Amino acid sequence: MLGIFQKTGAFFTGMLQDIGQVALLFVHIIKGLRKSLPPWRVLVKQSYFIGVESLPVILTTGAFVGMVLAYEAYGQLSRLGVTSWIGPLVTNSLVLQLGPVLSGVMLAGRVGSAMTAELGTMAVTEQIDALKTMGINPVNYLAAPRVLAATLLCPLLTGFAILFGVFAGYNLCIYGLGVNAHYMWQHTKEFLDAFDFFQGLTKASVFGCVMALICCHKGMTTRGGAEGVGKSTTASNVETCISILVLNLFLTMLLSLFI
Repeated sequence: MLGIFQKTGAFFTGMLQDIGQVALLFVHIIKGLRKSLPPWRVLVKQSYFIGVESLPVILTTGAFVGMVLAYEAYGQLSRLGVTSWIGPLVTNSLVLQLGPVLSGVMLAGRVGSAMTAELGTMAVTEQIDALKTMGINPVNYLAAPRVLAATLLCPLLTGFAILFGVFAGYNLCIYGLGVNAHYMWQHTKEFLDAFDFFQGLTKASVFGCVMALICCHKGMTTRGGAEGVGKSTTASNVETCISILVLNLFLTMLLSLFI
């Protein structure tokens, strides 16, 4: 019985330590950005990797989620004779919740894992120590460009996911299920405003920042050779996905206060 409490305490202690270390990394990055911007070559490379190369995955995710939402909503709303309400249902779901969350989770799997693996390999092969020896701050050179690029590009990618999801869902309803297009758009405009987009894109920016912070922290603190890289990559992916789901709840509650 005592062993269970010890393991539980160790788990929560480790979780709090990780949160504190990620917060400290964020503070160091902010301090570094106040002095100078990250190396532009590294920033451009990370922006291309996070933004351009992630587009196919993000667009595919958004399109199929939009179609699934539309199809399921049609099955329910057609019984009530209000199929034109599919428009606001699909759009609001994508803008406020599913767009930011699913984009963040997909980026955690594609981008976050790659970040952790790359930085973890640099850590176990002592390349990060070599940077310190040459007088280069690893946080400013390695972590800051990744965090900045993820924070700025995650909302943009989420916007594309929402756009493709709405487009795909509407086309399925109009051309596949025979829903009246005029009333769908009319109801959507009535129940969607600019602040809804602000909420969704704000969430996406926070998710991108948190993803990059966790992955950079896990990568730069990797120990134990190839096995350690694998463990760090898995841990960063799991922690990022859980963090996105938890933060989504609190951000939804916080942003709803301004409505």
